[in-house]
Amino acid sequence: MGSPSDIKKGVVVLQNGDPWVVTEFQHINPGKGAAFVRTRIKNLKSGRTLEQTFKMSETIDVVDVEYRNMQYLYHDATGYTFMDSGTYEQFNMSDDIVGEQGKYLTESLEVTLTMYEGQPIAIQLPRKMSFKIVETMPAVKGDTAGGNVTKEAKTDGGFIVHVPIFLKEGENVIVNTDTGEYVERA
Repeated sequence: MGSPSDIKKGVVVLQNGDPWVVTEFQHINPGKGAAFVRTRIKNLKSGRTLEQTFKMSETIDVVDVEYRNMQYLYHDATGYTFMDSGTYEQFNMSDDIVGEQGKYLTESLEVTLTMYEGQPIAIQLPRKMSFKIVETMPAVKGDTAGGNVTKEAKTDGGFIVHVPIFLKEGENVIVNTDTGEYVERA
């Protein structure tokens, strides 16, 4: 148990049985009325975010989570398998928990797993990752009229990203794993 005055960025609180991490917070002490903390929290299991206000008179459940660096091994019918490089202990995460982030996983990729009560509940990928373009349409002269023209390109990760029209098959691009958007040439 804790007080809303303990809230800081990165603190994990328990709400409705799920762990939520504080991504933004603001302590507010109005001239009239009781002080409170306005937060933006993110569900570590589902990835959903919401805004939550905590009154100073409330008690909150602050929980301990562990962040462990892991290496991605493989994907099979049971889900995604990760290994702790120090202890060689392996952890499995279901397709539902990994979700859309699974398309960015490549063999031997170093990621950070969020562990709650000994089980992985969330994955943190590197913010920017490099992928090779394996399939895209060639640029046609005259297509550049109108400014920032993009085209679809399939990456070696198997997903589609919109890239500038001048990029060709075989080139490497940097992709933002938070948004899935092209950042720059690698």
